[in-house]
Amino acid sequence: MANETTIETRIERRPKLSERIVASIREQIAAGRYEPGSRLPTESQLTQLFGVSRTVVREAVASLAADGLVEPRQGAGVFVRETPTTTFGTISLDIGNKISHALNVLEVRMGIEIESAGLAAVRRNNAQQAAIQEAFFEFDQLLAKSEATGRTDFEFHRAIAAATNNPFYVEVLDALGTRAIPCDITSPWGTDSTLTKEYQEGLQTEHLEILRAISAGDPDRARNAMRTHLTASQERYYKRLNGEQAGYVFGRDMSAAPRSKQKAGKHE
Repeated sequence: MANETTIETRIERRPKLSERIVASIREQIAAGRYEPGSRLPTESQLTQLFGVSRTVVREAVASLAADGLVEPRQGAGVFVRETPTTTFGTISLDIGNKISHALNVLEVRMGIEIESAGLAAVRRNNAQQAAIQEAFFEFDQLLAKSEATGRTDFEFHRAIAAATNNPFYVEVLDALGTRAIPCDITSPWGTDSTLTKEYQEGLQTEHLEILRAISAGDPDRARNAMRTHLTASQERYYKRLNGEQAGYVFGRDMSAAPRSKQKAGKHE
């Protein structure tokens, strides 16, 4: 007889409205409903089609653009990219919103970003070093204004990949897009705890050590700093898993519980 006290404690967060729009448009692009070079419905049409606010639509479009699937053009609309990332494009199509997927993404990032940091330390030119530093300080400026930092966080890591002068490092990161950055509101793994100012200040401390190592031209130190940064991110996700189990209440749908409003970088 099965133990009646045994329960499944896998708890998943209900996708945000913007994530549902992103998934729908992704599917339609993959199916050829929206062909490369074609224009998506207008913002007004998308709000009516999905029954959501303009803010939600803009968040969805920002996520699609970050993943390289669409390109907003000032005054013309949003267009499906003619040459989206294809070699690694399927990575970003089925990421989903499970913490297990986030851990898988971090494992991939560790496999490429630790070495990319080391290569950047010895291969970067002055312009590439400046780009890394500019992304670092832009993160600081956005954080001070309580604005979303995910895009700049991604740009920091992407600038390091570009400084390897090996385009495949950049291509993999572009395939993952800013959805790999949990402190952004467009990430499917962003939570109240990952959107706090304190959390993001901790990220900046880790970013600073990476920046200093690359600027010093020290590849071993750069690799170690990146390893420390991504390992800390893994540990934060494991804590979230343990927290979900600890907060589980039998018979209550935890995925339906609304997330509180807030915090640094969060806006609806």
